[in-house]
Amino acid sequence: MAMKHKPREGRGDKCGVVDCKEQGHKSLSTKKVKQAVPDLKLGSNPGKRIHLCKTHYKEFKKKTKKERELDRLAWE
Repeated sequence: MAMKHKPREGRGDKCGVVDCKEQGHKSLSTKKVKQAVPDLKLGSNPGKRIHLCKTHYKEFKKKTKKERELDRLAWE
């Protein structure tokens, strides 16, 4: 039987936004997050990937909705 991935809640990753104490929900490219939502204050040294909580991930999805829609249309 194949091993399943651990759920995000079980890991110790916190949201990478300053003053947010929520548990990390998704891990995204720091570069993409900075481009899409420049008003988010990320940690001092975020690295290549950053974890976002559900609230901040939802904000990221709202800001990138049009771009993601265009990417999907390009595949058709």
